[in-house]
Amino acid sequence: MNPSETARETLKRLALQRKPPTPDNYRAFYNEIAGTTIAEDFPEKSLKALAGSLPRSTQEQLRFARQIDSAISEKNWNSLNTALVDLLNKTAAEPPNWSVLIHDLVSRLEARQADLTPARKREALEHVLASSAAPDLLHARLQGLLKTWSQSAGLESSLTDGLAADAGDSPAAPPAPTFAEAASSTVARPADPAKGASGDLLDFLAQLLESSISTILADHPELSKEAIGLAGAARNARTTNDITAFVANIKRFSYRLNFVVEDQAEMKSGLLHLLHLVIDNINELVLDDQLLQGQIAVVLALVDQPLNLRRLDDVERRMKDVIFKQGALKKSLLEARDQIKQMLATFVDRLGDFSETTSDYHDKIAQCADKISKAHDIADLSAVLQEVMHETRIIQINAQRSRDELNLMRSKVNLAELEVQRLQDELANASQLVRHDPLTGVLNRKGMDDALDTEVGRARRHNSKLCLALLDIDNFKKLNDSLGHAAGDAALVHLAKVVHEAIRPEDTLARYGGEEFVVILPDTALESAVGAMVRVQRELTRRFFLNNNDKVLITFSCGVAELGADEEAMAAIQRADGAMYLAKRAGKNRVLAA
Repeated sequence: MNPSETARETLKRLALQRKPPTPDNYRAFYNEIAGTTIAEDFPEKSLKALAGSLPRSTQEQLRFARQIDSAISEKNWNSLNTALVDLLNKTAAEPPNWSVLIHDLVSRLEARQADLTPARKREALEHVLASSAAPDLLHARLQGLLKTWSQSAGLESSLTDGLAADAGDSPAAPPAPTFAEAASSTVARPADPAKGASGDLLDFLAQLLESSISTILADHPELSKEAIGLAGAARNARTTNDITAFVANIKRFSYRLNFVVEDQAEMKSGLLHLLHLVIDNINELVLDDQLLQGQIAVVLALVDQPLNLRRLDDVERRMKDVIFKQGALKKSLLEARDQIKQMLATFVDRLGDFSETTSDYHDKIAQCADKISKAHDIADLSAVLQEVMHETRIIQINAQRSRDELNLMRSKVNLAELEVQRLQDELANASQLVRHDPLTGVLNRKGMDDALDTEVGRARRHNSKLCLALLDIDNFKKLNDSLGHAAGDAALVHLAKVVHEAIRPEDTLARYGGEEFVVILPDTALESAVGAMVRVQRELTRRFFLNNNDKVLITFSCGVAELGADEEAMAAIQRADGAMYLAKRAGKNRVLAA
């Protein structure tokens, strides 16, 4: 039964059972007929108020609050449930058993191992005690230290026994461990049969030290150099003595590496906490933070979720675009302000000139008054009167000229102020408009091109699959003509919202043009991509578009293409476009693979 038939059957059942046609009754009957479940509304506002009252004084409280904030922003009940369960498990967990831990530390501290003296153990223990302030962190690190001490002897004996078995020194020795077999298959170059299982394991350790660990330790050149040296020692190990020396060296290296990893984890946590503090207090640091709201929102969304390269690349591109546009706008803003300053300086100069002219006029009038008092006949008065009229005419002309200039300057100032306000508004909105479609809020063509470049490059590097879906709203022109362009715009916004919420967080939605949208699906095979877009279609038919409280069913036809090995992204989109038109000719509201 399609949605239209389901809707008609729902109305019939409401009438037959004499139920009032309320939204709740309609929803209940509709879901019962369609065989779907009723989705409860997410109480976002109430949960945000609750999250805002949570304490954030300690690192653990801050971590939990971030989990809650992220779950609420995503409207994800599962994430919210996970955060609450983790909190309850921590509060219900038994306190650390310090007595057993201290007993094991004391017993293992004095136990002798090859190239691991009690003095070296005490040195490692002192480092852990000095670098761990929180009790839970200290307990975990001490347990890790004990585990390292226990495993070091096992690693030495495993490698030694493996070498002896390969050389035929010990016929009764056990077969090579499963880890060695798995490790040897992981190494990029083929294993040498003459080396045996222990040789495969050493090759794997050398590969790990050289290609991964030395890269991670780029900020610690001494350890990075030591890792490369250990890789060479692993490849050159031939005898039992060589392996014993290698095990001793790698044990010392592992201790130092463990401390570096823990310090880096704490440093990352501290930097994220510091970044949160700066962002939370941005109003105290900047007088007008409207120009930074877009950047702040992007950074907060980034640090509130687990970091990965895809999010970092996206944020970097967005920030670059925003900074470029704001730089251009700010230059125009400064030019407009300089123009206002120049006009104000001219205004002051004109006032000064007018003041000097008026002062001269008063002096001449005073001289004329003195002449009048000394006049003896009408002829003298006539000459003085002509002089007064001449000076008055001059001051009148100057006053009129100054008034006209000031009126013109005032008009220019008003225009400049309007331009400054316009530029300030553009600066405030720049971060929302760059790379995003102003109507739907999803990526525009420029943003889509940037995202495609990143995802295609990542798929080529990792040899992973990438699918592109092109969808087009069915009968959009008819919808525009019957309901109006405003309703058509609202329908586009509704479609973009539903699709964005239905796809995965790592997927990307962009407006391709008009009523066409593109969905980028990384790490997805063609069959899975088609299934994902079918699920989006079902979600869209389940969530009606409301126009003046009237429900309007919106559907789309979609074509999906998997990017070929040497294919350009736009070529794959063109193939998806062809499949989309085939879906429209086949009856619409369909998804076809290219």
